[in-house]
Amino acid sequence: MSAIIDDKVVAGAKSSNTVKEDPIVALTERVKALYLFRDRYFETHSIDEAIKKSTDVEKEMKDTLSKFDECKGYEIDGSRAKYYYLKGKALNVVGHVIPQAEELLSKAVKLEPKFIEAWNELGEYYWKNDDIKQAKNCFVGALQHDRNKASLRNLSMVFRQEPTSSDEERIKNIQQGVEYAKEAVSLDTTDGYSWAVLGTAYLSSFFTVAQSPSMLRLCMSAYMQAEKDIIARSNPDLFYNKAIALKYQEEYNLALQSFESAMALDPLWETPRSKRDELLKYLKDIQNSINNNGYVKPKRLYQLIRGLDVKHLGPYKDGAYTYGGKSVKLDLIPLRELAIGLNTEKVVFGKVVCWIQDSDCVPFAFCLVDEQKTCIVVTVYNLAKGRGVTVGDSVGIPEPFVTHQKFSYMNNDFDYKSIRVETPIVLVVNGRKLGREQQASANLHTFKKTD
Repeated sequence: MSAIIDDKVVAGAKSSNTVKEDPIVALTERVKALYLFRDRYFETHSIDEAIKKSTDVEKEMKDTLSKFDECKGYEIDGSRAKYYYLKGKALNVVGHVIPQAEELLSKAVKLEPKFIEAWNELGEYYWKNDDIKQAKNCFVGALQHDRNKASLRNLSMVFRQEPTSSDEERIKNIQQGVEYAKEAVSLDTTDGYSWAVLGTAYLSSFFTVAQSPSMLRLCMSAYMQAEKDIIARSNPDLFYNKAIALKYQEEYNLALQSFESAMALDPLWETPRSKRDELLKYLKDIQNSINNNGYVKPKRLYQLIRGLDVKHLGPYKDGAYTYGGKSVKLDLIPLRELAIGLNTEKVVFGKVVCWIQDSDCVPFAFCLVDEQKTCIVVTVYNLAKGRGVTVGDSVGIPEPFVTHQKFSYMNNDFDYKSIRVETPIVLVVNGRKLGREQQASANLHTFKKTD
């Protein structure tokens, strides 16, 4: 982003030889260099130096501000707004709020109401200060003068975070956020930051509007585009949000690695570390529960298995069920015969022996044991709050989708199969199909750090 340059000679100078370069030109280049230093830090520093980044950027900011001090005493004719904007932008480069930035940027937009870059920078100041209403006003104001990618992608983020009074309003905001992000990308398909914003907009839509697998694929595709840009892939937020998406895809090994990337890029940011540790605990709990049949004592396990009765398959017990007006054949098979992927025209049946708590409460996970004492984990999405199954319930699952987790991480070996259930209404529990009241949308937790 560059400011418009005014070629007027600096007033107050003793002679034309006193100032060899227009101060605005020099300051514009200096602020541009400051942001390049921050955004491309890892081109000149190793990842091991990440812990020093914020300190180094602050030092560069102070060096840049000293250049502004050198211009004191000069009245920059016709360029005052640009001077205020550049200094405010320099102050805005760090992660924390510096009130003087608001003062300078506010002066800039008052002097030049159509100064789009200044409006965007002021909006980013308010966004950083969690003043969503003021941030929105700035970005909307900038768009009135020009459709630009910075305002559009920032509005996408604002609409995701804006408080709403109803679910309908929330959904409308999420959908609008996707449209803003898509437009931002269309204006510059090489901008990785816009791709990252679009990815998170898709992720929000996946959980808020409709849990379509195609939406999650769009999300991951956008993140992959973002990673092609060195500036975007230097941002820990990208890898944190990507890890969240990977977790919901049950790509756990990749999710753990993505949390690691976020931690490496910002060692002082605790959230990726805590989320990584929570996911690791969750996976260890699953593995240990499967290895020990839910920690159910042998006598109790025998009683549970004896209690399995085919009549508890309910509508699935006759070897078929109706879906979309068509009859679908179902063969009851043991858990050990499940193939990886979608098991069409098959149904499995077992007893719940335990459930596994996840910190986000999504998905609802439980272990199922069948007559052959095969134990498998079942993850259920879109389950309404307070709903679920309890130990001892008989559960039937038609056409189960199976994944195999097999990887090692931090001296932990994982090797287990799981059944993923996208909606609870396909389950039969104790002979009865679950009703629509069991279904609800998941809550998404993405993290805005320095957007």
